[in-house]
Amino acid sequence: MGSREPRSENLTGILLMLAAMALFAVEDLFLKLAAADLPIGQIILISGALGLPVFVGMAWRQGQGILVKDALQPAVIARNLGEMVAAAAYVAALAVVPLGTVASVLQALPLFMTMGAAMVYGETVGWRRWTAILVGFAGVLLVIQPGAEGFRVEALLVLISVAGIVVRDLASRAIPARVTTAQVSAWGLMSVTVLGLGMIAATGDVRGVTGTEALVLLGAVVFGTAGYWAVTAAARTGEVSVVAPFRYSRLVFSMGIGVVFLAERPDPLTLVGAAIIVGSGLYAFARERARKRASQGV
Repeated sequence: MGSREPRSENLTGILLMLAAMALFAVEDLFLKLAAADLPIGQIILISGALGLPVFVGMAWRQGQGILVKDALQPAVIARNLGEMVAAAAYVAALAVVPLGTVASVLQALPLFMTMGAAMVYGETVGWRRWTAILVGFAGVLLVIQPGAEGFRVEALLVLISVAGIVVRDLASRAIPARVTTAQVSAWGLMSVTVLGLGMIAATGDVRGVTGTEALVLLGAVVFGTAGYWAVTAAARTGEVSVVAPFRYSRLVFSMGIGVVFLAERPDPLTLVGAAIIVGSGLYAFARERARKRASQGV
């Protein structure tokens, strides 16, 4: 009986992770459709403002405040800045870069997180995982194809977004344990909302939203919020080393959505680069799992 329960939890975690990645892929589709007609700052403002009440309400139900001293913690401020950079660059990338390309580069995030954890927190990373990081970066270069005839500098926006996410997630680890996830999420969305307001004020670029556009934005918020819940539940349900690799399923969902709904056709180099990124990431996960099992004497 004891062996069945972990297996059941891992299966539940895997299914939740697959659901989360599918939800995020659909969210990206809605954001891309919205970015075709609406200013980026306006999309960011509306997305942040619509998602904010969800986490404010969660914090309120937990008896936690939002306008509290902990909101000014240096780690919280650093996280919010990373969130703002990631949001602006990501929506801007979705507006002009094929969905499959965005998803492919995004898959390098775990590798860059490993590198960031080693540089910031001094975590031990062996030569095999450093090699995986370098190979994964080579895969990113194949996807964005710098120097090639079809290269679009806008593809670098995805890398900027990845950098913002790395800062956000590394800073999250330094936030005191007394601060709840709902509070952190609410502060992040508040910063995104402020960013949207700032972009609109700076550019003066704002326009009326049609009924269809409102539904598209609402869809992005609903699917994004559901995906956030599912990925959080997945991380808390199964073993990380078992569940985490299924994050890469987002690439499959995104490419499929791009082909079916946006008539995108990824070129061979993009597909090869995506495969290299995923492969190197899975290898890095496997090495980390082997290291932990060895340290536990398993």
